[in-house]
Amino acid sequence: MDDAGLVEDGEAPAERVLPLVVRVEKAEPPPRTDALEAAARAVLLMVTTAEPAWREAVDAWQGNRIRKVVRRARGAEWRRASQLPGLTVAHGHAAVRVYPPIPLDDWPRDLSRLQVSGTELADPSPPADPRPGLPLVLLAPDVTMTAGKAMAQAGHAAQLGLWSLGPDEAARWAATGFDLAVRTASESQWLAALRSGAPVVHDAGFTEVTPGSATATFVPPAVSLT
Repeated sequence: MDDAGLVEDGEAPAERVLPLVVRVEKAEPPPRTDALEAAARAVLLMVTTAEPAWREAVDAWQGNRIRKVVRRARGAEWRRASQLPGLTVAHGHAAVRVYPPIPLDDWPRDLSRLQVSGTELADPSPPADPRPGLPLVLLAPDVTMTAGKAMAQAGHAAQLGLWSLGPDEAARWAATGFDLAVRTASESQWLAALRSGAPVVHDAGFTEVTPGSATATFVPPAVSLT
């Protein structure tokens, strides 16, 4: 379940990959947390899309490895990327565009030319506590990840979380536009989430982290971490 974040991934080629592009303007890059939450929501909106032209590609990708690649764009690059078929999620001060899954070796030119390295994002201040009742994606407290890597892992966890819900609960969440929060867990929160049986992302370790590392988890509103 490894991915390419804002660095290239060394994983053996998967049949299909889900591309995401984060808008990173040089003068005003988005806060890290906004970008993480936008990426997670973008993944969920794509996997639940009713767009007939995309459904076959989404289903084929979900039946294999759910690999995701995050690239960055600004200015004219972002405008060109925005013209390709996909969905844009604006969240806080971040914008992320997600595209239907594509063969790993057949990227559209306006996406393949985008950078996958050299960018890091930061929060200007610590993010506030999530609102009560929000689904929560927690990043592991002991795993260091670039922004792109963390965006992909947050997307993985949100997707596993959606799969873990019953139909009614999933429908209620979808009706909110998949409102959620992404935070780095404290040690106690992480342990409580693992004890609850929450779905956990285990990374293959081809980039940035040790193979088998637990990088992220999904905590539904009904689960208390206290």
